Amino acid sequence: MRKKVLFVGFQMMSVCLLVWGQASTPAPIILDVGQAEALALKNNPAITVARLDALAQQQVARQVRSSLWPQAAANLTAVDIKDNSRITAGALNNPTVLDRAAGGVAVSQLITDFGHSTNQAASARLHAQAEEQYAIATREQVLIAVDQSFYRALQTQALVKVAQETVTTRQTVADQISALTKSKLKSDLDLSFANVNLAQAKLLLLDAENDQKAAQASLAAILGFQSVPSMTLVEDSSAAIAPLSDIDEAVRVALAKRPEVLGLDFDVQSAAKNRAAQKDLFFPTISAVGVVGGAPVRSDAITSWYGAIGVNMQIPVFNGFLFSSRAHEAELREQAQQSRLADLRNRIARDVRTSWLNANSSYEKLSVTKQLLDQANLALDLAQTRYSLGLSSIVELSQAQLQQTQAAISNTTAQYDYRFALAQLQFQMAGK
Repeated sequence: MRKKVLFVGFQMMSVCLLVWGQASTPAPIILDVGQAEALALKNNPAITVARLDALAQQQVARQVRSSLWPQAAANLTAVDIKDNSRITAGALNNPTVLDRAAGGVAVSQLITDFGHSTNQAASARLHAQAEEQYAIATREQVLIAVDQSFYRALQTQALVKVAQETVTTRQTVADQISALTKSKLKSDLDLSFANVNLAQAKLLLLDAENDQKAAQASLAAILGFQSVPSMTLVEDSSAAIAPLSDIDEAVRVALAKRPEVLGLDFDVQSAAKNRAAQKDLFFPTISAVGVVGGAPVRSDAITSWYGAIGVNMQIPVFNGFLFSSRAHEAELREQAQQSRLADLRNRIARDVRTSWLNANSSYEKLSVTKQLLDQANLALDLAQTRYSLGLSSIVELSQAQLQQTQAAISNTTAQYDYRFALAQLQFQMAGK
């Protein structure tokens, strides 16, 4: 009776451990390409960094613009002096020092510096707009990287299936030839060829499985995972569509909408405003200053409150050619930004044309590789039939198997190459 209770208890514990193990196993993440992109936008740190940089640059623009607003400061001062003391060294000043405890407010307002501060504020604002476009560009670069990794993972997944089917087919052939060899109907040479073909298929499967794991690791990293979760990738079932026929229109759209172009154009405008601001340093700066306050504790020589208002004009005379050097530097940097923009536009036009050619070439390969696979399958069937009837050698069958495997790999690769080529063309034109 005791043994029976222990056995039942052991069974219950085993069932509980099995259920707990199944419950603790995380369910695989099911992703199509759109869901993968959404997950990357949420988790990828590069997007967060770019967005934070853009927000930080907006605060820089506010900092520069602050010089156009009134500046106010409160002052509290208490002084206890030595009798008959005077400040007699250190600077040109009023040497009289009186006992006092006072507080007041000083306000200053820039009246005009002939465009220097407004141009600086405009330059900072335009640079902030450029950073926003660069953040968008980073987002789109992450999305195209997701597409590339996703289609690569799908491609390796499909190639694993091709390799598995190849191993299964060649294993069947090898088993048949082995049986025929034992019956003295086929030679040992035939069996050796069959085993070599089987070994090649197994090597192909090992390489395909390794490539699949590497592709999944790459996809997990771009999605923001430190480890590689269990993922089930859903293929796009929509039919492949032909790319745009007008390449010049694609280039025009890219130059008008690419965020990198828009961002660098803002930086060119920012450099122009900065150049103007540096030239404005040669003009005077006019500002108004006002103070008011009271002294509840004071010497008899001080009144109970004070107030004053005035206008100050600061005229630059000579500062060791600092302003002229800064103006020349700003002009050179503006020219450099203009050259960068021209170079970027040329590179984008080149990339769009290259992507358009790749997309068209990949689209044309779809029908060719499909036809190649059909013919390779037919040739393999005929070769197997001829070999079974004793009308051909194992060499012909081996060649047909190799050609069929290569055709299957080419057909699978072409499908996902075109999906990515189309996504790349869309990215090069206007982003994702």
